[in-house]
Amino acid sequence: DPDWASYSLGIFICLNCSGIHRNIPQVSKVKSVRLDDWDDAQVEFMASNGNNVAKAKYESKMPPFYYKPTYLDCQLLREQWIRAKYERKEFIHSEKQEPYSAGYREGFLWKRGRDNGQFLSRKFVLSEREGALKYFNKNDAKEPKAIMKIEHLNATFQPAKIGNPHGLQITYLKDNSTRNIFVYHEDGKEIVDWFNAIRAARFHYLQVAFPGASDVDLVPKLSRNYLKEGYMEKTGPKQTEGFKKRWFTMDDRRLMYFKDPLDAFARGEVFIGSKENSYKVLEGLPPSTQGNHWQHGITIVTPDRKFLFACETEEEQLEWITTFQKVISRPMLPQEYAVEAHFKHKP
Repeated sequence: DPDWASYSLGIFICLNCSGIHRNIPQVSKVKSVRLDDWDDAQVEFMASNGNNVAKAKYESKMPPFYYKPTYLDCQLLREQWIRAKYERKEFIHSEKQEPYSAGYREGFLWKRGRDNGQFLSRKFVLSEREGALKYFNKNDAKEPKAIMKIEHLNATFQPAKIGNPHGLQITYLKDNSTRNIFVYHEDGKEIVDWFNAIRAARFHYLQVAFPGASDVDLVPKLSRNYLKEGYMEKTGPKQTEGFKKRWFTMDDRRLMYFKDPLDAFARGEVFIGSKENSYKVLEGLPPSTQGNHWQHGITIVTPDRKFLFACETEEEQLEWITTFQKVISRPMLPQEYAVEAHFKHKP
């Protein structure tokens, strides 16, 4: 039930997006549906247009890989979507999509140092042809500091965690372990263009990898937000040592834990399979458990062992249990069995 409208575009909008529309008055003029006066011509204009008409016009050439945010997404993604759609008209004129659809992109991003936590300017190169995103520690460096294969690349906006409204977390697999890098750019359009360029590269890679798949099948695989993140306590495999507070990230079927939310590498990863394969989540901890400061326990049962966690609040416990149950109730895909096998044979 949107209470706001852009009477120059002929669309209804929510309160959050009305603020963004107000910042582009040359394109969008905003009124309250309930509180402001409307003249007959304005009402008529709204009646003859509307959101579906605007969508058909302003999204007519929108590429399938471009990320369309929802109300749950961060301010930056919503603002750049509105500006791309109505101000820059990127989805009417496909030549304006060059920054993210060309298959090659290079530029400088501020990257957080792994050891000192300082953000330093680094050159990044994304090449679909090479199937990789690379970054260089020095502008004239011949060899990249890291090569991230498009096949295993993910990007997700993390403004709160990174402490910057334009903060982007990029992950890739190195020796089948997850590696994080944290970047931002002062210019909001620039960092969202990088995000969509990564999605475009992933889209074209998946089109080749799965030639029979439709766009509808591929688009959800381009980038993923984490199912849940937050602090829990954990104990070791023998469950005799004390519980330690760790930052946990649930990324698809990988439950990773870190000493600090901005660590480059996870301290450990747990594969969460499906109930058909004897994975289950239980509320509480075994009666003999000792050493946990937080009282709201969770036990994850896998075919090999039990993992014990404790949450600070009952609300957090419930949220984590719900997240784990969603993953466990989903049947495993053929390629996920290979991932599970690797976890079982990890040294």
